[in-house]
Amino acid sequence: MTTIRNPAFHGFGLGLRSQHYPDFLEHDVDVDFVEVISENFMIAGGRPLHILDRVRERHPVALHGVSMSIGSADGLDRDHLARLKALVERIDPLFVSDHLCWTAIEGFNSHDLLPIPYTQEAMDVMCANLAHAQDALGRAMLIENPSSYVTFARADATEWDFMAEMCARTGCDLLLDVNNIFISATNHGFDAITYLDGVPAERVRQIHLAGHSQGKDLLIDTHDRPVPASVWALYDAALARVGPVATMIERDDDIPPLADLLAELDQARRIAAVRERLAA
Repeated sequence: MTTIRNPAFHGFGLGLRSQHYPDFLEHDVDVDFVEVISENFMIAGGRPLHILDRVRERHPVALHGVSMSIGSADGLDRDHLARLKALVERIDPLFVSDHLCWTAIEGFNSHDLLPIPYTQEAMDVMCANLAHAQDALGRAMLIENPSSYVTFARADATEWDFMAEMCARTGCDLLLDVNNIFISATNHGFDAITYLDGVPAERVRQIHLAGHSQGKDLLIDTHDRPVPASVWALYDAALARVGPVATMIERDDDIPPLADLLAELDQARRIAAVRERLAA
């Protein structure tokens, strides 16, 4: 099957949340794309597809999954993949993405992004599942780096080296979550810049920006507050390495008025514009 490659798209977008449906349906919103959680539009009783159809008439849509469970030794769920394929064919999305993780085992869905060990065994499973998904969808996927709260006693590679090999073996691309890099680097004591230097820059097609919270001992990826200065600084460093790519602000809880998120998106535009001038 022919695999559609991901475009070199440099726009700025927001996650489409139900609180902002009226804004997107009734007004011209200054975004270049929107992103939705794929599963919200794949299940009976989920988000209304007619809303997504109308938004798609105005803006490109990226589909972002949270439960494909690509790292699962059980393989992929056929029903899930079929529903996603139907949504892809209906929406013709800008990107289709999911996470470097597993979420389900023996039919039980944890509804959490669970870590995988960075071993060759896990690599083989991840690549086999990802190749299956890409063949079924007929397009290259974007895989996002998760936030991390534990490490494994055994690892054959760093996260960034693992992702580089995964890209080389499957032809997938990357969704680089800068907030997650900052969280994981802080939680585990590695250098976030070393991470950025190890990522295959030519494979990065999209960047996520978000806020986080301080837990008792660790930073937590809560997506419930504005992007902090530390993540903005790392975003600038990421752009210096990967160049202009699609950038999106994520907000999943304590969602503010749309104007507040658009103001954050303008900050991303300003940082990207300065970085492009410096690179010229």
